[in-house]
Amino acid sequence: MHIEFYVEERSAEVVLDCLLPAILGPAISFKIYAHQGKPDLLKQLPSRLRAYRNWIPPDWHVAVLIDRDQQDCLALKAVLEKYATEAGLVTKSAAPAGAKFQVLNRLAIEELEAWFFGDIAAIQAAFPGIPELARKARYRDPDAIRGDTWEALTRELERKGYNPGGKIGVARQISAHMQPALNRSHSFQIFHRGLLELAR
Repeated sequence: MHIEFYVEERSAEVVLDCLLPAILGPAISFKIYAHQGKPDLLKQLPSRLRAYRNWIPPDWHVAVLIDRDQQDCLALKAVLEKYATEAGLVTKSAAPAGAKFQVLNRLAIEELEAWFFGDIAAIQAAFPGIPELARKARYRDPDAIRGDTWEALTRELERKGYNPGGKIGVARQISAHMQPALNRSHSFQIFHRGLLELAR
């Protein structure tokens, strides 16, 4: 089996590079296509999906991961579903329960960095001295963090004297310690379960 992943940016690619081998196992190969942000991904996605229509092998799948940001969740998911349907591909949401599908559309809510707050132990392993952030009210529900989660994470790191630098380095350090099954982010667990279903 093989899965083609489409993501917004390089930091998401780095996270998936770390997590996918543990989630999918050695028998499933994957390739990740990073874009220059959300508008670029949404612009290119329809033609990319259409390209699969006539040649996608039976054991290949496509997974799209995009940040919700401040958009309406259902509206954004509907756009992704529309692109796949117009390309002649069956999505997980459109397929009957237990039936085969080709495309898995998933949202990171509100941003990918919220998934880091879903695994505080991974943040602490990557950056020793960071406090138990889950005890802070604003971080108890990672998917409910409002505003820029990257900025929130940067502030917490800087308070302890870390110079986090860019997103890619931080993403690589934290995701190396993440345990998918224990992540407290609901949107991460939906993504995780979708991948496990593909792997089965």
